[in-house]
Amino acid sequence: MKSESLVSITDYSKEEILEVLESAKHFEENPNQKILEGKVVATLFFEPSTRTRLSFETAVTRLGGRIIGFSDASTTSSTKGETLNDTIKMVSNYADLIIMRHYLDGAARYASEVSDKPIINAGDGANQHPSQTMLDLYSIYKTQGTLEGLNITMVGDLKYGRTVHSLIMAMSHFNPTFHFVAPDELKIPDDYKKFCDSKGIKYYEHTEFSQEVINNADILYMTRVQRERFTDLMVYEKVKDVYVLKNSMLNDSKENLRILHPLPRVNEIAYDVDENPKAYYFQQAKNGVYARQAIICKVLGIKI
Repeated sequence: MKSESLVSITDYSKEEILEVLESAKHFEENPNQKILEGKVVATLFFEPSTRTRLSFETAVTRLGGRIIGFSDASTTSSTKGETLNDTIKMVSNYADLIIMRHYLDGAARYASEVSDKPIINAGDGANQHPSQTMLDLYSIYKTQGTLEGLNITMVGDLKYGRTVHSLIMAMSHFNPTFHFVAPDELKIPDDYKKFCDSKGIKYYEHTEFSQEVINNADILYMTRVQRERFTDLMVYEKVKDVYVLKNSMLNDSKENLRILHPLPRVNEIAYDVDENPKAYYFQQAKNGVYARQAIICKVLGIKI
């Protein structure tokens, strides 16, 4: 893997994470710059995306770069049988950086090994989503004033939720306490519990989305049950609406509580929550532009 690539959040040390967050703060204050003038960035989205693709493309545009690529793999030569290896090698001829989302776990790692240009993983299957993690960390830092010692409750699809997996690994640097709320069918995989054990991180598992769990949280990280990850739609129907956050459930929550969600939402956050000042998911999405500007510059070796 090229050392510049960002495939997993574990590619960054604690110091590098904090460096990116400082850069994100800089870009929030000064979003329009000509840092990427003369650079071409390829966005290869083999899987549907709204926020990730548009925020990456906005980040590149605000930095003065040019964008090539696709948002629908059905319009590419992959429908003719072209391999990922050949696609990546071909696009490497045209671009200075490749931002890729793919439906297969490990696709970004593979791409980074065959490309002679750096890769940013914009989500690979149920595996990792490191740029989302950086904007999540920036949102947490902005709202809490720290990343240290927070009580973080994750709710919903913890089995397939790549944003959850990446956030667990990133927050391991900052002594959190995790509460994992999920039905048995979607509980956090054992690998991530073993990871927490290896780092001495406290965590608790729940199947009930109780008032006590909500009231103790500093960050409430809601997730969508992802229909596209299920091979058995009967199981999806069983679990899709198990946990729904309503505004009345926040009456006794902490003043500093903020509700995050990687979006899109379906039914897991009621619309009456949107007007609550503790709802932060739309601002969180906006923070994605600044965090991704910072990541792009770091991957390209551009000092801020």
